Amino acid sequence: QVLVVELGGGLVQTGGSLRLSCEASGNFFSIAIMEWHRQVPGKQRELVASITSGGKIKYADSVKGRFTISRDSAKEHTVYLQMNSLKPEDTGVYYCNAFRLPNDNNWGQGTQVTVSS
Repeated sequence: QVLVVELGGGLVQTGGSLRLSCEASGNFFSIAIMEWHRQVPGKQRELVASITSGGKIKYADSVKGRFTISRDSAKEHTVYLQMNSLKPEDTGVYYCNAFRLPNDNNWGQGTQVTVSS
């Protein structure tokens, strides 16, 4: 079993920044991808950013150039999401997923991000 904990959400004004952290612990053997998703009420959860164990990074088009996903250099299964130039449409609950091969999703409890206009 993998335990995933997200930290760092909060309230920020438009144009501000926040940094989210996600730590996976427990049986993290075969974690292939660490992902950040967000969910807005009434909408599907969407993938925001991901980083593979090999360092390949992907972003949703809506956050490219503003968000940066990174891995802690000392703790392989701790990742961060640096969010800059935040917009009201970035508001939502941000979830971290530690995807373990072959098909095992491990979600955190989520952290609320609210961007005021």
